[in-house]
Amino acid sequence: MIKYFENLAKALLGMQYGDLSVQEKRVIDSIANKAPLPENINEIFERDLTFGERLADKVSAFGGSWTFIFIFLGIMTLWIAGNSYWLLQAQTFDPYPYILLNLILSTLAALQAPIIMMSQNRQAEKDRLKVEANYAVSLKSDLEIMRLHEKIDTLQHMLHEIQKTPLNVEGSRSENPDN
Repeated sequence: MIKYFENLAKALLGMQYGDLSVQEKRVIDSIANKAPLPENINEIFERDLTFGERLADKVSAFGGSWTFIFIFLGIMTLWIAGNSYWLLQAQTFDPYPYILLNLILSTLAALQAPIIMMSQNRQAEKDRLKVEANYAVSLKSDLEIMRLHEKIDTLQHMLHEIQKTPLNVEGSRSENPDN
């Protein structure tokens, strides 16, 4: 079986099987075993996420939504309006210039930025895996098309040879064209 992989790798990629990358070996193995290549990258990626990574993705998704923006603007408006009203009553809990609000906003930004970056890093990793999977499928398609071209060329050659052989009187091809 190893010889078959060696011959297939040499014929299709012009390299020894042992010199191929892991991905190229997967493609050759898939062709040799007549097995499908594609995997669902999303399922594989989601299956391996930790609780913290899932939480970071959800926080990142919520932090980048219109819902978050509207809630955030509502809280800001209420905070400023409430403190401005209480400022006139001389009973504010966060007087102008709203230092407590600035602290809360800074803390929110300090926590949200690394969470979003973690989520973006995972998305970049997922995109890289998808590109590798697309490359493997494309390579396999190209190699299978090359194999089909070779088979068609062989069939055309055989047909051409058959057409060159004359028919005898009974309708079968003669072994000797001089008969």
